[in-house]
Amino acid sequence: MDYQSIFAQAIAALHAERRYRVFANLERIAGRFPKALLRTQASEREITVWCSNDYLGMGQHPDIIAAMTETAQRVGVGAGGTRNISGTNHPLVQLESELADLHGKEAALVFTSGFVSNEAAISTIARMLPDCVILSDELNHASMIEGVRRSGAQKVIFRHNDLDHLETILKSLSRVRPKLIAFESVYSMDGDVAPIGRIADLAAQYGAMTYLDEVHAVGMYGPRGGGIAERDGVMDRIDVIEGTLAKAFGTLGGYVTASQVVVDTIRSYAPGFIFTTALPPAVAAAAVAAIRHLKASSAEREGQQRAVAATKRALTAAGLPVMKSDTHIVPVFVGNADLCKQASDMLLAEHDIYIQPINYPTVPRGSERLRITPTPFHDDQLVAQLATALTKVWNRLGLPLHVPDAEIPRIAMPGASTVIFSPAGG
Repeated sequence: MDYQSIFAQAIAALHAERRYRVFANLERIAGRFPKALLRTQASEREITVWCSNDYLGMGQHPDIIAAMTETAQRVGVGAGGTRNISGTNHPLVQLESELADLHGKEAALVFTSGFVSNEAAISTIARMLPDCVILSDELNHASMIEGVRRSGAQKVIFRHNDLDHLETILKSLSRVRPKLIAFESVYSMDGDVAPIGRIADLAAQYGAMTYLDEVHAVGMYGPRGGGIAERDGVMDRIDVIEGTLAKAFGTLGGYVTASQVVVDTIRSYAPGFIFTTALPPAVAAAAVAAIRHLKASSAEREGQQRAVAATKRALTAAGLPVMKSDTHIVPVFVGNADLCKQASDMLLAEHDIYIQPINYPTVPRGSERLRITPTPFHDDQLVAQLATALTKVWNRLGLPLHVPDAEIPRIAMPGASTVIFSPAGG
C-alpha cells in the first residue's frame, strides 16, 4: 500500500478544485491594529487585515495585554493539567463567574475552543436526554453539526430561520419526547440573525430545550455585550448559551452557560472537557479583563457599528455585490472558487489588503465570497482604500457589478438538504 500517494492525491484534488488553502504568515502589530506584517521567504511588508475575527481589536487592548503578562509573570504560563487534575486555576474560576453573570445564568463552563464547547455540550446534553431528537438549523456551524453527530441522537434539520418549518417538525413529535433546538444568533457567513424570541416561543409551546450559539455576537451586541439574546431581551428564555473568547473578547477559548445542574452535567460527563488540559491562567485573566471592559464600555461596539455602516455604504456605492447583512459581517459575493482566490491574491499582492477567500466547504459551491469584518479601527481612509481596491480587482477579473441581492444564491451547507424534514416523507 502506497500510503503517501493516497494523501498526495487528496491534496491534488483540492488544488484541482481551487480549494487548497494557503496560510498567510502574519505578525500583528500591537497598538496598530488592523495593520500587520506579512512575511514571505523573500520579504516582509505591512498590510491591512480586513477579515479578522478580533472584531473589536480587544486582542491588542493595553488592559488585556497587561492582565495576561502580569498573570503569566506571577503564576507561570501553562495550566498544569486538566480541570480535574490541578488545572482549575483561580483566574479560570473568575472567568466562569464573569461569563455566568454576562448571560444571566447560574453557571458557566470554559473549554479550550468554541468548537470543543459546541461539540462537547451538544453531544452530552442530547446523550443524557432519553430518546432525544435534535432540531438543527441547516446553516449551523460545523462544530454544532459535530456535536449532533457525536450525540447519537436522532437529528432533524429545519430550513434556515424558517419558523413555519420548525413548527411543522415540532408538531410531528410527541410533546413528552425530549427535544433540543440548536441554532445560532448570528450566522457568520451571511451575517443574518435568528428570530431568537420566536424560536423560544415555539420551544415553550412544544416542550423543547433551546441551545443558542452566540459566538459571532458576544461582546458586540446588547448593553453589556451579552449578544443578540441580550439585545433582544430574551436571554432568560434560552436554556443554554454558548460563546467564544476568541473573537470579540480577543483571547482564546469557548464556553457554555446554563443552569447549575446542566453545567454540572456537562462538566461531569463530557470527554471533551474531562480529558483536556485547562485554559492557562494568563489567557483566562486576559479574558476576564476583556469581558469586564466590554460590560462597562460601549465605545468599541459603537465604533464598530460606525465602521460597518461606512463600509457597507462605500462598497454598495461602488456597485460591488454586497450581500444583505444586518450585522457586522459584510460578505461580498463572487460565486466562483477560482475567481474568489484570484481576487484575494490580487488584493494582497497589489493593494496590501488581506481578505481570505471563503470557499467550499465553509460555504457551498456557487456561493464563494470575500468575508469582510470591519472593526472600530478601520477608519474612513481605510474604507475608501478598500472600496477602490475591490473595484479595480472586480474590473480586472471581469466580475459582475451591481448584482441585485435577490440574485445571490443562499444555499444550505453541503448535505443539509438531504436530511431536511418533510412531512410527506420526501
